[in-house]
Amino acid sequence: MSRPIAHTMTRPMTPTMAHTRFSGVQRLLHWSMAAGIVAMLFIGVGMLSTIAPSYVPLVATHKTLGIALLALVFVRLVLRLVLGAPPLPASLPPMMRLGAILSHWALYGLMIAMPLLGWAMMSAAAHPIVLFGGLRLPSILPQGDQLHTLLWAAHRWLAFAFFGLILLHVAAALFHALIRRDGVFEAMSPLRVGKRERRG
Repeated sequence: MSRPIAHTMTRPMTPTMAHTRFSGVQRLLHWSMAAGIVAMLFIGVGMLSTIAPSYVPLVATHKTLGIALLALVFVRLVLRLVLGAPPLPASLPPMMRLGAILSHWALYGLMIAMPLLGWAMMSAAAHPIVLFGGLRLPSILPQGDQLHTLLWAAHRWLAFAFFGLILLHVAAALFHALIRRDGVFEAMSPLRVGKRERRG
């Protein structure tokens, strides 16, 4: 006979009952934003390497997608605070655990810094941020040529750092999925890989 529903729902959660996967909405946001960020990086490269008529729609797409990603990263942070995250495996070495924590916060930092730098850069150049649908964002910095040059350089170099950190993140995910097989990748996987996830 199954246990009473009320008893099951009110029983305190033990460590063995702790969730081992991110929630569905967290996983949806992760993979949607991953696709958007990769698109942003390639659009940025395309903007720098073309003077064709496609430049204007590329810029419009870059601006709109950047602001959308900026909004979504704050949604992700709120969900992370409210819903939490699965614990890392107990068997994970301390240095790898520290690297995982620092790299994740670095990713969050760059996801916020990159669009804000782009917004500030356009403000310093006195170019309005006009999104799809005609929505115009206010300037967040005064116009200034030297400031624009500084922000453009920061935006460019941080884009390279962002790309490198993404490659490191992908490599770490594959390492956990294919070599350690400790459930870290499955925690954010869009599909449940197996019936049982190892946690050390």
